Amino acid sequence: MTAGYPYPLLKPPSFSWDRSAAPAEPKVSEWIATLDPATAGSTDWSDYDVALLGVPLSRSSISASAASENPDAMRRAWKYFTTYNLDHDVDLQPLRVVDLGDVRQHVTDIAQCHRNIREAMAHMRTHHPQLLPVMLGGDHSITAMLIKGYKDVHPDERVGILQLDTHFDLRDLADNGPSNGTPIRNLIESGTIGARDVHNIGLHGFFNARSLKAYADETGVRYTTLRQARQKGVARTVQEALEQLAGQVDTIYLTVDMDVLDCSYGPGVPASTPGGMHSDELFEAVYAAGLHPKVKAMDLVCLDPYKDRAEATVKTAVHVLLSFLTGFRLRGQ
Repeated sequence: MTAGYPYPLLKPPSFSWDRSAAPAEPKVSEWIATLDPATAGSTDWSDYDVALLGVPLSRSSISASAASENPDAMRRAWKYFTTYNLDHDVDLQPLRVVDLGDVRQHVTDIAQCHRNIREAMAHMRTHHPQLLPVMLGGDHSITAMLIKGYKDVHPDERVGILQLDTHFDLRDLADNGPSNGTPIRNLIESGTIGARDVHNIGLHGFFNARSLKAYADETGVRYTTLRQARQKGVARTVQEALEQLAGQVDTIYLTVDMDVLDCSYGPGVPASTPGGMHSDELFEAVYAAGLHPKVKAMDLVCLDPYKDRAEATVKTAVHVLLSFLTGFRLRGQ
């Protein structure tokens, strides 16, 4: 394990599965590759299609959270899943997925953690821009840093965001700083993205202040409440949002805040709420996003495995990841 693995600010995952005897019909734990620290520096990136990256930061959360433990929790839950998706009659095996490990985090300095995340994403886009980056958080503050890192390498690309979330995440930076309540406002006010290039689907209930809606309306942030999405159909709503975004941006970044789930479906979410999405609605939403050619990056955030029950939310998160990759696998077919 060196400081340059496989490029600066990354470290190998704390564990990896034994894949020495992977069967013809593998579990996900036997399918996703992990780089060998001894040879990571000479990796041939053309061997892969998708890069997974853990971003274990949750000290920047408004509510107490151990979302930093989620990347490893998801890795450990891979053993429950096969690569075959019965719903779509498709096997993910032909996709070549590599787990890069985790972004190094400082124990107390959140600003340094954010700089590390931004730089790690920039390295991902520099070393293997042909790979689809999928990040496992961590809290939602990481999204602002990841998109800034993306823009550092692709400054001429116009980036839009499809956000699946119970919250606007537009809190005032003056009061909240770069926390998990401010990533979208952070990106807008830093000039990284345009407000009209954001579409949030999943807002509902009594969990957003009126001032946040007013900010969204004033700046032009697009949003569809979950009630509206259900009336039209969640998958159709996502498809229409993707087409709207695709008409004005070069790249769509998908960010999935697991608090979009109803609390009965996501007991391991720190800010879980009643009235949110059902797990099958979320699976269909990310599958639709995976199909779209302009969706070029994805993250999954705000899952605290320490609050989970019987790994229900962690397993749901892995299903979300695999549903997104199912769409990605079927692009163009």
